[in-house]
Amino acid sequence: MTVEITSKIVGYRIKHDEPAPQAAALLEEDPLTVRIPSRPEGTLEAVSEKISYVGAEGRKKVYLLVSFMPVEGVVGGKRVVIERPVEFFFPSGQLSSEHQWITATMRSLSLAARGGYVTQAVADLRKVAWDKGLVRCGWNRWGKPMFHDSEVSAIAWSIQQILYRRGFLDQDGNQVPVETLVERYHHRMQHGHAWQPPANEPEADTASGAVEPIGGAANEADSSAKKPEGSGPAVVGHCPECRGELIMMDGCPTCYAGCGWSKCG
Repeated sequence: MTVEITSKIVGYRIKHDEPAPQAAALLEEDPLTVRIPSRPEGTLEAVSEKISYVGAEGRKKVYLLVSFMPVEGVVGGKRVVIERPVEFFFPSGQLSSEHQWITATMRSLSLAARGGYVTQAVADLRKVAWDKGLVRCGWNRWGKPMFHDSEVSAIAWSIQQILYRRGFLDQDGNQVPVETLVERYHHRMQHGHAWQPPANEPEADTASGAVEPIGGAANEADSSAKKPEGSGPAVVGHCPECRGELIMMDGCPTCYAGCGWSKCG
């Protein structure tokens, strides 16, 4: 810019640039709880898993899909990125239950994920019970099958296992601290794949995040021994297919070892 001088010059000084104001500190924003308004457009990474369980209606196999996306936040004054689940999808037509309730549950779970409280929502689904007897799904740390109070509870436990293997939950079903999630996302950026639990680490535990198996610690005992009353399901024989233990489920001898055989078909 040109400035016209209209008076006598009697002196001068060199103008120095003023120091830039100190950058304002970033406001804390927990990436675990920041709300995601809606599922973003475009492609998201997802895990698709086939879940197998045995209940009153025999063995069933269903498919479940969980989508993940990176979410930014500010922790300790630093901008960080973690990976969060944002969408749960259970294709209809897989169960005899009404499709509208299945769809409604998955939509509610997706809203919980985008709202930042999916861990509590899944844990709450684990408490759902029904009147059709126990449902066998998954294995505990002793290699024994796990029993759940309903199909919903079994599927919720399976969701916890997906989130555990993705590094979002610990093996007890509890939320992993945000600092650890930041490290695991950084690992992903460096190595090109999501963090995964060590190969020698059991997939499920019997603490707060995994349903307590029938008999609890008694399952560590020799499988050929009869269980005392009150310590677990009574053994009523051995499976003709795998020679595993048979227990009574809904008045019918059913294989406890996991092959799915039932005397009632």
